Amino acid sequence: MTTATPSYGAAATLTCTSSGLASSSLLTVGRQSTVADNTSDLADDSMVGGKLVTSATTTTNTQIQIWAFGTYDGTTYSASAGATDAGFTPDTGAKNLMKLLTIIPNITTTAVTYAWGPFSVAQAFGGTMPSKWGIWIVHNVGTPLAAGSEIKYTPVKYASA
Repeated sequence: MTTATPSYGAAATLTCTSSGLASSSLLTVGRQSTVADNTSDLADDSMVGGKLVTSATTTTNTQIQIWAFGTYDGTTYSASAGATDAGFTPDTGAKNLMKLLTIIPNITTTAVTYAWGPFSVAQAFGGTMPSKWGIWIVHNVGTPLAAGSEIKYTPVKYASA
C-alpha cells in the first residue's frame, strides 16, 4: 500500500503592507499582497496564515475578510488583482471572483492581534494550486489596521512512501 506523506518547505512571507489599511464600510477597498510563484517550487499545496492587528477604538460587530486570488495564465489575476503589494479595489461584484479564505469577526473595541490560518490554498482553488497566487485583505472595523501584521505560507509537497 502506498501512502502520500507531506513534506513541508520553509515558511515564506507574502508582503502586504496592511499597517494603516483604512476601514472600508462596503468591504471593497483593501490591500493585495505580492504573489507567491509556484512555477519553480511546484508545491502540491501551500498552507497560508498570519496575523492582523487592529487599532484601539474599533467598532464592534464588524469584520476582517481574507481572500485568495490566483492566475489562470501566469499574468492575469482573479478580479483584476495585480502581482505586487498595493491597494486594490475590485470592480463592483468582482471580489466574488476571488476565493474567500476566512472572515474574522471583530467583537471588541480594543486593539487585538488576530492570528488566522492555516488555510489550504489548493483547497480554495478546487484542489489544485494556481501557478501564482496572493492574498487580498479588506475590513470595516472603523479604524486603520495597526503595525505588526504578517502573512506567511508553507509549501507542501506529497511523496509516496
